[in-house]
Amino acid sequence: MLSRTADNLYWIARYMERAETLARLLEVGARMSLLPTAQGFRNEWESILNATGQIGAFQKKYDSFAQRNIESFLFFDRDNPSSIASCITAARENGRIVRTALTGQVWDALNTAFQELRQIERTPRSQLELSRLTDWTTKHTAMLRGAIDATLLRNDGYDFLNLGFALERADATARIIDVKYYVLLPRAGVIGAGAENDQWSMLLRALNLNRAFHWAYGGELTAQKIAHFLILNPACPRALMTCGQEIDTALTHLAKLYGRETEAQHLAQGLLQGLNASSPEAIFDEGLHDFLTRFIREIAALAGAVHDSYLSGDM
Repeated sequence: MLSRTADNLYWIARYMERAETLARLLEVGARMSLLPTAQGFRNEWESILNATGQIGAFQKKYDSFAQRNIESFLFFDRDNPSSIASCITAARENGRIVRTALTGQVWDALNTAFQELRQIERTPRSQLELSRLTDWTTKHTAMLRGAIDATLLRNDGYDFLNLGFALERADATARIIDVKYYVLLPRAGVIGAGAENDQWSMLLRALNLNRAFHWAYGGELTAQKIAHFLILNPACPRALMTCGQEIDTALTHLAKLYGRETEAQHLAQGLLQGLNASSPEAIFDEGLHDFLTRFIREIAALAGAVHDSYLSGDM
């Protein structure tokens, strides 16, 4: 496969997963804004921007952390290359370029999302509820993944798509957990009662993981349980461990297909070994925020190695 084709497929997945992440972060912010303000950031919306790593770009254009401004920046703003509108548009453009590498159902999923986005952008903001926008986004990203899983040949193109999804989701999960890291930092036992406990429940609900968490752990929310579920539990579809395993699987397939291992494989194996050797206690000893920051850096280094190994020249 030509590296430019692999690059287009990889970025289709990354952009669509990024759009879903932003939708879920917006839902987290909306849910938490209904609860009493916790100690930490000035408000929950500012913590959402901190998690995305885009607070500097936001402040250059907007003068307050009002919900409407953040909705505009993260969903509609075409000047923000990581807004939902920008991500869906970029994913569709990448799909158009490699149209012959996609099945009709995969292309339809991308193109339908783009066409409906254009209709949404023409709709007056007063008629658009945030919950409608986030539900619309997660529905279309799920449709794309379903089309990929149901119709694409299990070849290197499929591996590059899955690699893009897993890398982006790993980064995203770490950032979503980091939204409320300051709640967990004071202690590794029971999360603060009342509003703080409700905030973590809201976060799990926004990720559609609330029921899964209670199936797996039951009882009260604790810092160790949350950390284990979202970081180390391979049964959780968004866990860092699950993402690491999916990254390793995709890269292993590519190494066998192309007959060579690369720095990307070595970094992925090291990432997975580090997660396997970790525990909630070790994470809190290091500091949850410090652990997540280090993990995000490792994912960025791995993504760079993927680019250098597969996406920057003909394979």
